Amino acid sequence: MPAGIALSLRNEWGKRVGEMSVNGRDLWSAAKGELQLQFPKATYETWIKDSGAESYEDGLLVVLVRNPYAKDWLEHRLRGVIERTLTSIAQRTVEVQFVVEQSSDEESEPVELLSGLPDAESANCFNGATGLNRSLTFDSFIVGSSNRLAQAAAMAVGENPNAMWNPLFIYGGVGLGKTHLLHAIGNLAGRARRRVLYVSCEEFTNQFINAIRQQKMAQFRSRYRDADLLLIDDIQFIGGKERTQEEIFHTFNSLYGTERLLVFSSDRPPKAIPLLEERLYNRFEWGLTADIQPPDLETRIAILRFKAESYPVHVPESVIELIAQRFQRNIRELEGALKRAVHYTSTMRVELNVEAAEEALRDILHESIVVTPGMVIEAVCQHMGTNEEEIKGPRRSRDIARARQVAMYLMRELAGVSLSQIGRELGGRDHTTVLYGHDKIEQAVEVDDVLRRNVLQIKGAIYSTTQKRLTRQEITRGNHRN
Repeated sequence: MPAGIALSLRNEWGKRVGEMSVNGRDLWSAAKGELQLQFPKATYETWIKDSGAESYEDGLLVVLVRNPYAKDWLEHRLRGVIERTLTSIAQRTVEVQFVVEQSSDEESEPVELLSGLPDAESANCFNGATGLNRSLTFDSFIVGSSNRLAQAAAMAVGENPNAMWNPLFIYGGVGLGKTHLLHAIGNLAGRARRRVLYVSCEEFTNQFINAIRQQKMAQFRSRYRDADLLLIDDIQFIGGKERTQEEIFHTFNSLYGTERLLVFSSDRPPKAIPLLEERLYNRFEWGLTADIQPPDLETRIAILRFKAESYPVHVPESVIELIAQRFQRNIRELEGALKRAVHYTSTMRVELNVEAAEEALRDILHESIVVTPGMVIEAVCQHMGTNEEEIKGPRRSRDIARARQVAMYLMRELAGVSLSQIGRELGGRDHTTVLYGHDKIEQAVEVDDVLRRNVLQIKGAIYSTTQKRLTRQEITRGNHRN
């Protein structure tokens, strides 16, 4: 869309701001014109071009998208820029909700999609009334030093309706078992006939929007405020959603005031959730906050042994140790690597051993190599013309600050280390500073072509270095065999 047309749409929208009837299609059309100028062509045409507005009411714009993948990308990558653009055009705060387009005869009640459950057997364990997956229990949760506190607190909440910590707030990185623990709590509490309800933050938001649209707020509130135990997963996605935060605030007060329990999970601690109202993060911290760290080697081996028991073939201990050593970031990639190795050997009809496993996993080994904070700092310094002393020091010049933020972003994305550890690696900075730097680069790479190319080049340099190290290790092992 040419800039002149975009400006014309914006001017036309400006004439309508004061009108009684606001047309969401006009608002979204004007926004799309501006977003086309802000985003690279490929980004706009892939994620935004084919979307359309469904409704606009009281500062909430509902946008229809083609598929769940587009919805996920817009929600987690582009939302901030889009909402800022809408707010500028509408001259008031605007929230955007992305909804996957569906046929009109489908049920309006959304169905919870449980992440991390790749097979049909797990999906068949889903309980539509409670939102729980029956297969995710404490019996199948492997305990180690990285998750012991969270598991103990979770079990106490599941066993005791009068648990001393309320709410329980569990946080940690992707694929470390937070969702598993929430389902385990719910399944244990359900045995005592307690009214349990599990929901993801995204699902809560979707149901809230549907209730507003269909004028069924009384039923919606009754569903959540009648629970004895409410479990909300991925609560970090509430950030910036003003009306959803208001609803969760009142739901929290209703349950807490009648001594019923709440459990939340997040990828970060309450105070680090961006655009979260102070009154909410204060309430999240009233009870117990427990973190989950990446599993250590012993725990990874125990997880793989437990998972291997479900396969019809014998998985040698040497294969388990190989996978445990190579894949260190989270449980999800551990289980995925084991599944891939077993599938490969079954399909190729070869014995499952170390050599076969290495062959099965060869094309993803670059993802499993451990990227350390030191490797990231070295690559960033070399590419951006600074040095380790400057990037760790107090100087805040524009170039050094940008290099420091890129390092924060890449340490989080490639090394998977905690915010506090990144802060320590960069001269003792606090986790809120690190989170701000990470999020700033995450948003900027979507709209800044130069920065995006720089980040990709730094990633390439890191992977190239690690791949060369791996190749040298393989050559060394081959020489020893010969």
